[in-house]
Amino acid sequence: MPTQTEWEAKAANLLKAELKRQGVTYAQLAERIGEKEVNIRNKLSRGKFTAAFLLQCLDGIGARELRIQ
Repeated sequence: MPTQTEWEAKAANLLKAELKRQGVTYAQLAERIGEKEVNIRNKLSRGKFTAAFLLQCLDGIGARELRIQ
């Protein structure tokens, strides 16, 4: 069973992959969701963010489907 840290890394990698698939930069995402770019970078580098933040980002980049692998 993965540890909490491993789950956090998976969540961050999942969001980073979706950003790349959609061709959206951190700066563009920040503008779309009303967040500072540095805050987004920090959250994704640490892997510590809420499910609400994940959903907000996915909506902001226009992701309608999510690949979990």
